[in-house]
Amino acid sequence: MTAITPARRRPLPRRLTVAAATVTAGLLLAACGGGSEERTEHGSAHSSASASADTRSTKGAFNYADVHFAQKMIPHHQQALDMARLAADRASDAQVTRLAGRIEKAQGPEIRTMRSWLKSWGAPQPSSGSGMPGMDHGSDDGHGMDGMMSQQEMDRLEAAEGAAFDRAFARLMIKHHKGAIAMAKKERENGRNTAAKELAGDIVTGQSAEVTTLRTVVDRL
Repeated sequence: MTAITPARRRPLPRRLTVAAATVTAGLLLAACGGGSEERTEHGSAHSSASASADTRSTKGAFNYADVHFAQKMIPHHQQALDMARLAADRASDAQVTRLAGRIEKAQGPEIRTMRSWLKSWGAPQPSSGSGMPGMDHGSDDGHGMDGMMSQQEMDRLEAAEGAAFDRAFARLMIKHHKGAIAMAKKERENGRNTAAKELAGDIVTGQSAEVTTLRTVVDRL
């Protein structure tokens, strides 16, 4: 009696094997959570980057107040950096020199952070030095919007040295900081983006403390 051997299985066609693998991969991706991207209210995909020493994540949706805050605060910070850098070879007071160094250390990274936000939001960057078109930051009488110095004030500060520079720097930086604090408080009230509001809170806290220090410098000098 002849033994009956089981029939050998024929291998699946290659295209069926590939199709099965594709379906399996799709199921795995779905199980890992996800098809849909989280989007901001402006319709751009939101990707959360890890915060580094000088950069914060955008942390979610944003609104016009957040964009306006970054666009105005970047040139405002830049002018503070320009003022602080003058102290290196003009200041004679040690407290003024230290404060200028702290301003550079804090506001340089904040500028980079806010520029990264505007890029991720698809919003225009302020031009170097002058800010957004049509924004009157400083006027000839020294009463510019948000505490920005006029060009005449910057020229006088650059020409001063020693104690005269220290006094002018302290007085002008008080006005400059008060403008930044007012802008940051508006962002806290009207902004939507978590990271932008956190930065605004840090500006209010840090620059309010520096205003107190600067007032003691003015009184002392």
